[in-house]
Amino acid sequence: MIVMRFFLLLLLALTACSTTKSGQRYTREQAASLLKRFETASLELGEFPIQGATSVVDGDTIRVQGLETSLRLLAIDAEETFKHADEKKAFQAGWERYKAEMRGTSTRPVKYATPLGDDAKSWAQAWFDGVTTVRLERDHPGEIRDYYGRYLVYVFAKKDGNWVNYNVECVRAGLSPYFVKYGRSRRFHREFVEAQKQAQADKLGIWAEGKMHYDDYAERLKWWGEREAAITRFEKQMEERPDAYVALTRWDALLKLEQKIGKEVTLLGAVTDVKYGDKGPSVVKLSRTRTQDFDVVFWDKDVLMASGAQYKKGEYIQVRGVVNKYRDSRNIDKLQLVVTLPGQVLAPSAELEELLDEQKNPKKAENNTEGD
Repeated sequence: MIVMRFFLLLLLALTACSTTKSGQRYTREQAASLLKRFETASLELGEFPIQGATSVVDGDTIRVQGLETSLRLLAIDAEETFKHADEKKAFQAGWERYKAEMRGTSTRPVKYATPLGDDAKSWAQAWFDGVTTVRLERDHPGEIRDYYGRYLVYVFAKKDGNWVNYNVECVRAGLSPYFVKYGRSRRFHREFVEAQKQAQADKLGIWAEGKMHYDDYAERLKWWGEREAAITRFEKQMEERPDAYVALTRWDALLKLEQKIGKEVTLLGAVTDVKYGDKGPSVVKLSRTRTQDFDVVFWDKDVLMASGAQYKKGEYIQVRGVVNKYRDSRNIDKLQLVVTLPGQVLAPSAELEELLDEQKNPKKAENNTEGD
């Protein structure tokens, strides 16, 4: 009954957050009441039936009966399994060549199928073998679904009469790193850290030498750690000033922004795209869902260029501005954030720091180009 009540409230919230063709919106009192009710929501989604090993899709994905969408298992990211013929063909050309081809010219580590990915799936199948019921829990009441609409969960199964966290055990077995690209675990951070240290010390799975798995985990961990630090910093600020900070990853983000029209707030979101306007505004799009971005508007293109946000595609930025409501070309009301100064965007990047350094030290810049 609790689970059903939760989803009914969620449906109401999503309906309230949707754009409308009328000028009406949720009143402050209605929105505040709904937010208060959700803040007390249980972290547990409930218990759901599964069909043992056959419910495993791969090392970090399982299916449960009773939910209409798939699950995104929190804090883990197992390597990919071989699902396509072209991947298998490329792999058969040789491991080193395959890795180089998959990485290509990307400046960041990429995901691709590996033998270790298949090993992770086999391990997960063995772990869930015979399990008929799992318990799903969230990390935070406000973090419900990811960008692709998948439920964000920890999965527990009974082992010897005790509920055991599969996500942590997957890291302990060396089949996944502690994945903090979208933020650290608020509830089980210590357990994940200890599990990864144990797997590394025992050289298990992805930490074993000579096995065919990603060879750039040092780079991945550094990148994810930088993102996690930005998210953790923002969340601490949000705890201190909840009315002035809004995380776009939270289900209630649009409800809160509706209450802040005409006022200044600070947002946290990942950059999905940047649109440059020579005659009109320039726009930085921050992700909410696969079909819905949130616009950060720069009426002065030079302000955008000086902010560094254009270098942060795929990364999180923290941006301060005034919430504005407008009606688009389809006569639909939408919210946006208007930025007027470069300093309102916290988007540190190596590229921006290098450019600023060159502006301050032109002689150093000339020396750096002599050998090009």
